[in-house]
Amino acid sequence: MPMEKNAYEETIYCLLAVRLRMLLAQSRIDPEGLQEIRLRAGKPLLLSYQGQEFALNCDGMLSNCVEDDTCIVTGEEIAETLEYISGYSLYAFSEELKQGFLTVPGGHRVGLSGRIVMEGDTVSCIRHISFLNIRLAHQLRGCADLVLPYLFSEEGFCNTLIISPPGCGKTTLLRDIIRQLSNGSKRQAGMTVGVVDERSEIAGSYLGVPQNDIGIRTDVLDCCPKRQGMMMLLRSMAPQVIAVDEIGSLEDREALEYVKNCGCRLLATMHGYSFEDAAGRLTGSEMAADDRGGVLPVFERFVVLGKNPVGTVRMILDLKGNLLYRAS
Repeated sequence: MPMEKNAYEETIYCLLAVRLRMLLAQSRIDPEGLQEIRLRAGKPLLLSYQGQEFALNCDGMLSNCVEDDTCIVTGEEIAETLEYISGYSLYAFSEELKQGFLTVPGGHRVGLSGRIVMEGDTVSCIRHISFLNIRLAHQLRGCADLVLPYLFSEEGFCNTLIISPPGCGKTTLLRDIIRQLSNGSKRQAGMTVGVVDERSEIAGSYLGVPQNDIGIRTDVLDCCPKRQGMMMLLRSMAPQVIAVDEIGSLEDREALEYVKNCGCRLLATMHGYSFEDAAGRLTGSEMAADDRGGVLPVFERFVVLGKNPVGTVRMILDLKGNLLYRAS
């Protein structure tokens, strides 16, 4: 079910400095369309809303441009927001801060930037935090209904790659596929799913507990690099499906090939604007092509998302690039 505005006020608005909280509360924003809240010290308060960027004015109205009455975030308001986010104990989140983000109740993620302190090649901490990006987690239960029937063959669930430009709903779709695979249905038995949630965006875990509904048979490794996480899940949790977000590195590809060779099914996403774009990004790996003309043979199904509107399933293809579904 969509989150009501008062639920956002409880989980997100209450984390903001009081003045910013009041401006958002008096605005006419539909919380379901709000994607990001960006706070920069000395800069305008910017919102990603319904696929566009807006400035918030001091009367709570949205504007496509910066005007004289645009709300300017102060350094004090950044500090006040950090106190609310951390429960007045930012030190308690020192390990999470090294990752550059915190996850808050509700599964929402707060990205942080400032002065980085290094110890050798390792980030020790972030000081003088002056930039915050609050990314709201949206759960659209049932958004995978159209896609899911195309992801099965006679042999069961097909290794699937979701291809999407940034901000087009790939993680939202991934989350709902995980939920439906995990819960099962009258037509399909539930499956044990292992999730490597490197950036806490899929499950949105807070203190180790997923805040998003990812199903009853799902196990999560939170804030764990994908390659290590996939190996750990294979050894310890016996998953039938392993799900990861935003593959791309050589290490990711090698781990995916290993998982497939172990007989575990795969569900992954990557940035791309088309099927051909994704194939090109992975050229040079065994995943990229074979002598039979197949493309990305570690995967058997490809779901391509588009922007108009955000989250549109443009097409679904098989291993050979044959079209199984195209949006009308």
